[in-house]
Amino acid sequence: MITQHFLAGLACLSLGAVSSCSHSLTGAADLGKSRPQHVAKKAPARGSTLPQAASAATIAKSRNLPKDKHGMPTYRSHSERTRYVRTTAYSHMENEPGAPGRKNASGGTLKYGSVRSAAADWSVYPLGTKFRVKGQPHIYVVDDYGSALVGTNTIDIFKPTLRSMRHWGTRKTEITVIQWGSYERSARLLKGRTRFSHCRKMYYGCNRKLNSSVVSRDLRENGAL
Repeated sequence: MITQHFLAGLACLSLGAVSSCSHSLTGAADLGKSRPQHVAKKAPARGSTLPQAASAATIAKSRNLPKDKHGMPTYRSHSERTRYVRTTAYSHMENEPGAPGRKNASGGTLKYGSVRSAAADWSVYPLGTKFRVKGQPHIYVVDDYGSALVGTNTIDIFKPTLRSMRHWGTRKTEITVIQWGSYERSARLLKGRTRFSHCRKMYYGCNRKLNSSVVSRDLRENGAL
């Protein structure tokens, strides 16, 4: 009889412990649920404002135009100032072989303020071309080039850090040219660099436009000589 009471008491104690433990665990879980979860947010990269998407009208107008190797439109006239373009980003912090630090191809310093530097094929967007990117407050100026850009309509946007460069990535957007640069000035600078194949291609591309009566008339009318 004593043994039976003793065993029964142990069973009650065990059940009580399990019950107490389960309430304790449940309470801990409830306590955890009641606490607000603070998730750290990453600070946006400096100058990380991204462009807006191109308008449907701009994309529609570009559909029947010739395309470059990236499938982007090649505009026939410099009077077509609102354009659908592929943009990429680069930074002097990539430390590419042969890259002259923060110097641009025209001999100045890469800009990153209210006016910002961009690189392009100078036979497409000549040196000094100024444009805006849709949804951004800055003015961009073409003062640089890159071998990978030659033969394409891509514009490469300068960024001062690798983080902001990666944040931009590759984007198709809309630009508005507010002032054309000069093919004559581009050709003069490129003439002494024709030992490099990409400079040679841009040099001859600029001269083809300058020597074509039809194209040169278009250049004069739109201030791109």
